[in-house]
Amino acid sequence: MPGMKEVRVKIKSVQNTRKITKAMEMVAASKMRKAQDRMRAARPYAEKVRAITSNLSQANPEYSHPFLVVRAPVRRVGVIVVTTDKGLCGGLNTNVLRLLTQHLREWQGAGVEVKACAIGNKGLQLLNRLGVDVVSHVVQMGDKPHLDKLVGPVKVLLDAYERGEIDAVHLAFSRFVNTMKQEPVLEPLVPLSAQAMRTTEAERKEYGWDYIYEPDAKPVIDALLVRYIEALVYQAVTENMACEQSARMVAMKAASDNAKTVINELQLVYNKSRQAAITKELSEIVGGAAAV
Repeated sequence: MPGMKEVRVKIKSVQNTRKITKAMEMVAASKMRKAQDRMRAARPYAEKVRAITSNLSQANPEYSHPFLVVRAPVRRVGVIVVTTDKGLCGGLNTNVLRLLTQHLREWQGAGVEVKACAIGNKGLQLLNRLGVDVVSHVVQMGDKPHLDKLVGPVKVLLDAYERGEIDAVHLAFSRFVNTMKQEPVLEPLVPLSAQAMRTTEAERKEYGWDYIYEPDAKPVIDALLVRYIEALVYQAVTENMACEQSARMVAMKAASDNAKTVINELQLVYNKSRQAAITKELSEIVGGAAAV
């Protein structure tokens, strides 16, 4: 049985750790609300841009933007990987990076060349370890993402797609379901699928009028499609940040609960050691008195 001093040191150490995890849990809970608000605020903009762009594309069938043209066969792929800059958020990064690794193996097995854009330090580290060609990256985004920091790295892959250097672009991130559940996804970003650009009956009524273009439809559609892609990437980043704070809050709460359990177990061991020491001293006293 360990000595009382050793147990006291362990109890103090676990108590200090519990204070840290409890503080991190409270900070994450505070940031989670703001992150979720930013995530929900970004959705309407992307949806409106998509609806207007879809209506414009259908009104001008003679022009097809490269982002709408499906290329086959796919020999070169670009992937945008969205992860966190920091750890201590449970299996959030592990799940999305495991999904990405599976697809990388499938692409490599099929002889597909992969180029990557890393958003977040954890994804950048994994891509470098795997030897993937990272053409651009951005790290240290902070708690509030800014679109101007994302446009440059993402534009590298989009320009490569327009030049024909890659045949498709995919987006890997963690989708926010609720506070307790985050879903890793890897979905095609470019070319835009027909389902993504399909308009509903309500949207056709709202955006069903004819447009007057200045100077003409082509530059308007080009600009809107680029804005739509950027909005999708920004939405993915905001969802990933909301997932990060939720996962960190849950992970730190679990760590705090585990620390409390360990403290109780160590306290029981300390009490047993102390009781054994007292019993031993009493036995020595009684034995000495009997000898006298």
